[in-house]
Amino acid sequence: MSDDRVRGFPAFGPGGHPTRSWWGRAWVRAMEDTALDLRQLKKGRKYAAAGLVGPITVSPGRIAAVVEDADGGPYRTQLRLAELPEAEWTRLLDRVAARAGHLAALLDRDLPPDLAGVDLLPGIGDLDPECDCPGWELPCRHAAALSFQASWLLDADPFLVLLLRGKGEREIREELESRTAPVPVAEPAADRVPGELPDLDAFRPSGAPSIPAAPGVPAEAFALLAANAAGQAEALLAGRGWPGRRHDAVRLAAEFPAVEPRLGEGTEFARAVAAWRYGGPDGLEVLETSWTPPKPVLAAARAALVEAEGEPVFERNRCTVGLVQLRLDRRGRWHPYRLEGGEWWPAGTPERDPGLLAG
Repeated sequence: MSDDRVRGFPAFGPGGHPTRSWWGRAWVRAMEDTALDLRQLKKGRKYAAAGLVGPITVSPGRIAAVVEDADGGPYRTQLRLAELPEAEWTRLLDRVAARAGHLAALLDRDLPPDLAGVDLLPGIGDLDPECDCPGWELPCRHAAALSFQASWLLDADPFLVLLLRGKGEREIREELESRTAPVPVAEPAADRVPGELPDLDAFRPSGAPSIPAAPGVPAEAFALLAANAAGQAEALLAGRGWPGRRHDAVRLAAEFPAVEPRLGEGTEFARAVAAWRYGGPDGLEVLETSWTPPKPVLAAARAALVEAEGEPVFERNRCTVGLVQLRLDRRGRWHPYRLEGGEWWPAGTPERDPGLLAG
């Protein structure tokens, strides 16, 4: 298995690559704000556009390349950025795992600006350029050229920002999966209606006294916590993961309607609960995020909607047909939405054939 903590990229050919992402522009701004000589920046931009930077290597805390120069060289050039301490990584990954929108965006090669209270992008003075050229200015034109091309790489793949801060994509995915592994919904007991809170005595060991009420905790809330703890214990003993922090309030409100008012309120929470009831974790994800499906998938959906009333309008994974909006999840199912009070609300269980939902 290859080590994705050291990644190599072929040299860019001549020609400019405008930086479009906010994180790519932040990278360039950090270099520009630190520069002592603007002439070196202008030369560096020209060197980058002329393709004078060789293959680039990205690894934790370091970007390196060899840069050609008509006045000498080639010169070995690198940019250093401090790695995040493990405590900061824990806070960052917990934040990503706790929000479906952040997780989906990152996996779709997008970096949410409010990803965490962690400074991922360099600020003024955080980038440390080094070059073996005879110039004294920092950044020199060679380091500036490397930095401009680095912004082009980061623009296309924000995981490189995370790699520079210390972790490769494979490691990040594994850590996120350990925090967000889906859990099958437990089958309700034969003598209990689904969604109904259990009898607390069901959790009492044989011969033990009845479970006392917890001071200050309503009976139904205590029963919910007991049921949730029992489900978690069962999942862990069976070797399954448990979502824990990730949208636990939404999940619990969807599975136990009796305590929904105690777990959250407001339109957004109500829509999230409805999305979970219809589609589970996938339903919640398509409510909160959008992503770009492959073109063949959208073409197949357009063909399936050829007899729908109204012209389908596609925007990423969302298709609006008249008063119905369909949202595609990453497992290939379309979730129906209806317009209510100016907001799109989950309106039914998902189907793989969008034509069945557009009527």
